[in-house]
Amino acid sequence: MGLSRRQLISRLAAAGGYGAAFSGMQALGLLSATPAQAADDLPPSLGRGRSVTVLGAGIAGLVSAYRLEQAGFRVSVIEARDRVGGRNWTIRDGARIELVGEADQTARLSEGLYFNAGPARIPSHHQGVLGYCKALGVPLEIEVNSSRSALLQSDAAFQGRPIQQRQAVNDIRGQISELLAKATRRGALDVELNAEDRERLIAFLRPYGDLGPDLSYGGSERSGYLTPPGAAEQAGIKRTPLALSELLKGETTPNILFEDNILMQATMFQPVGGMDRIPVALAKTLRGPLRLNAEVLKISQSASSARVVWRDRRTGTEHEITSDYLVVTLPLNLLAGLDTGFDAPFKTAIAGAVYDRSAKVAFEAPRFWEAEQIYGGLSFPGGGTGAVWYPSDGVHTPRGVLVGAYVAGAPAQAFQAKPLAGQIAAARAAVERLHPGHGGDLIRPIVVDWNKVPFNRGPWLHWETDGNDPAAYRLLNQPQGRIHLTGAHLSHLPSWQEGAVASAHRTVGLIAEQAREFDLRRSSQG
Repeated sequence: MGLSRRQLISRLAAAGGYGAAFSGMQALGLLSATPAQAADDLPPSLGRGRSVTVLGAGIAGLVSAYRLEQAGFRVSVIEARDRVGGRNWTIRDGARIELVGEADQTARLSEGLYFNAGPARIPSHHQGVLGYCKALGVPLEIEVNSSRSALLQSDAAFQGRPIQQRQAVNDIRGQISELLAKATRRGALDVELNAEDRERLIAFLRPYGDLGPDLSYGGSERSGYLTPPGAAEQAGIKRTPLALSELLKGETTPNILFEDNILMQATMFQPVGGMDRIPVALAKTLRGPLRLNAEVLKISQSASSARVVWRDRRTGTEHEITSDYLVVTLPLNLLAGLDTGFDAPFKTAIAGAVYDRSAKVAFEAPRFWEAEQIYGGLSFPGGGTGAVWYPSDGVHTPRGVLVGAYVAGAPAQAFQAKPLAGQIAAARAAVERLHPGHGGDLIRPIVVDWNKVPFNRGPWLHWETDGNDPAAYRLLNQPQGRIHLTGAHLSHLPSWQEGAVASAHRTVGLIAEQAREFDLRRSSQG
């Protein structure tokens, strides 16, 4: 007589722990194979009589707490800030912006306006984050991540004037299509293509590049108009095409490819009213205590429990909490400065983590960009200030929040070396370059240098670059007894909320596996 599916899963769990059971359930089609779903189907009795402390109320910490409570664990969350969300930070009127080594800023924004200082978009394939938005009733709207009306500018090309991205995208495609089609017709690709494929390629390139009968590119309406089509005798007059050499000179031209990145492809979403709607919704579901302004000082563990010492930042008093398991979502550069009791290799892996750099400068302004047909998306002015990012919400309302500089990586280091007033001036100048006469419309600036944000001191880290060690990544993803490190920084999506969700789900699965293995050992002993 064959085994039922329930019996098979039970035997897999007994033989190989929760991980084996979970894999078996996937193979039988009982669970999604999507990694972000790995914590979804834990029985609500699994954690009964067990406790977990979660350090950090960012997305990873809140998702961990939410899933663990669903599985029956008693969960406490400790957060050093006076808010939930971590890097998910939405700034509204009256908010205080504290940066290490800088005078505090106070946001002054008109009613209803907000600035997503951290994540500001969700790709449609980030089903973990979107799943929580759906489950928790967080309303979403479209985030316009790319606009062909947005601009490129380069001192080395286009006579220094901004051009619409539609012209750069379509002129470079047309010019390259012409070269390829003519090379194919001359027989330059005869080794690579047979006669039938050559004709098919040329037939494809004609519409792809909008080529003429002689396979030349003479411009395209796709690139925009000098005179738009209108009534009566007003026929549209297309722009004169830019030469390929001119397009290749522009250091900002490669930015036309940014929307082809899998992480930037439409459709993109944002929560209505600000990205922090997600952590706030998660926090509201929690039954256990969520302590804000609680700064972790020390963590340790024994064979039977994990212990945390923390300080109330308002009163200065110290407290401690003991639990069966500990989930640590603190940034590695901050964790390196704590007394943790980890062994030397694990401490070395933590201490060696090198974080990237990132900064944003936002302004309130009248929506002058809409008069230039820009409704969301990013422009690229060059000059070391990164992207100018237009709001997707509030179309045709009087005012909006414009990000005048969003800079990351090596350029951010030079940008952050400027005083805050210098960063504001540079961002204002970048907007003025793109939109002459409107730099003066930018008021109420807000600067967020993520490398100076307390309890972050950096935006994200890339394990394959920036001097980081992939072997350290693999080590840090392993439990240290009853302690689990978790967060987007321990995923392959370190700068996205989806990475935090995936890491949290994995950690919850590992804790479940530890709990079940303990139960199996206890039952086998009598």
